Amino acid sequence: MLIEIYVDGGARGNPGPAGGGFVIYQNGKAVKKGSDFFGVKTNNQAEYLALRLALREAYARFENAPINCFMDSELVVRQMKG
Repeated sequence: MLIEIYVDGGARGNPGPAGGGFVIYQNGKAVKKGSDFFGVKTNNQAEYLALRLALREAYARFENAPINCFMDSELVVRQMKG
């Protein structure tokens, strides 16, 4: 089973009003979408919160399936890779 998550978050201003969203694909088919408003946050905080939102949904649906995440935040990607 191939699970892919596409995530993005951002803030208008830095910090400023922030939100994020995600799409989860299973074998190339979109199976779940979501988004949320996070209040006043930085861009990096919004990216992390959007990733957390997506991973919670993916875990609830697929439990321990391997997941590939795609994001445009270099900071978050590098930190998540260790």
